[in-house]
Amino acid sequence: MIRDKETLDHITQTIRNFVNDQLIPMEHWVAENDRLPEEIIEQMRELGLFGLTIPEEYGGLGVTMEEEVTLAFELGRTSPAFRSLIGTNNGIGSSGLVIDGTEAQKQKYLPRLASGEIIGSFCLTEPESGSDAASLKTTAIKDGDTYIINGTKRYITNAPQAGVFTVMARTDPQNKRSGGISAFIVESDTPGITLGKIDKKMGQKGAHTCDVIFDNCVVPADALIGGVEGVGFKTAMKVLDKGRLHIAAASTGAATRMLNDALNYAVERKQFGQPIASFQLIQGMLADSKAEIYAAKSMVLDAARLRDEGKDVVTESSCAKMFATEMCGRVADRAVQIHGGAGYIADYGIERFYRDVRLYRLYEGTTQIQQVIIARNMIKEASE
Repeated sequence: MIRDKETLDHITQTIRNFVNDQLIPMEHWVAENDRLPEEIIEQMRELGLFGLTIPEEYGGLGVTMEEEVTLAFELGRTSPAFRSLIGTNNGIGSSGLVIDGTEAQKQKYLPRLASGEIIGSFCLTEPESGSDAASLKTTAIKDGDTYIINGTKRYITNAPQAGVFTVMARTDPQNKRSGGISAFIVESDTPGITLGKIDKKMGQKGAHTCDVIFDNCVVPADALIGGVEGVGFKTAMKVLDKGRLHIAAASTGAATRMLNDALNYAVERKQFGQPIASFQLIQGMLADSKAEIYAAKSMVLDAARLRDEGKDVVTESSCAKMFATEMCGRVADRAVQIHGGAGYIADYGIERFYRDVRLYRLYEGTTQIQQVIIARNMIKEASE
């Protein structure tokens, strides 16, 4: 749902210009230094990028799902590190509060997240709990008017920069299923929290992840999101349904960038006395990529519109996430192939994108988890 096309067009063009003029020229620097320049982060704050999806009454722009994916198409065209920093604030870092938080929790944290004063982070994955998220072992035991949290979270995006964590923990140790899990909002300077070393990853330099260890971390009872125990897993799944559409859109944006770079290279690069773009085998790769990007974009927009209409889009968001991220990997591979030997050299940047986009098929639910979700929903509908 687009509320005001003129306003959205203005925001989209502003972000497009920011990506083209500021972010793309800084990609190599970010990859070399494994961090984002402070001046870029400040510009992001000034543009309101940390609060795109946070409701207006809490200082954000309150964009709809269709508007969000439209903007993610643009943000996806540059290094994922830029989108990752603001994406977590707009997605899994704040969505739990927006969807299920109490009014007091929203008032306390959302304005600070929207302004970029603090960075949000989402603590779900554990050393022995990844795709099987419901088996998490981190505990939050009630002790009077506090909870004591113990456990380790793994591969937590933005953890080194985070000011606040959304933490999934088991409040009912006897309930080994999802109903024993609750969600908490925990400030990063709370005693009992330590961070592991920053992970060395295949790609996505500048986007940091690490372990978050909770050792007898005491939080007040009002840190329980929504004030209700046992619904944390449901909160997490609602957060991920939305996040999957955002990742699908970002993947589509990345594929668009890679195809554009490959096309420009094919037009300029000459072999046998003519541009390689004139060769039909090159044209085949270009055409396949264009068609798949168009299909992914159509899927993402359709699912976003359905969500804005209040419909259940669990299946559709999984379909979009699965197709768009797998498509992005195929486009990355073709783009390297079109570049030939140059595609394997860091100077052109396509080898960096090839490594960066591989993660899209893993986080917020692997491709295989999306397949399971889609198939189970199909079987359930057929059985009703």
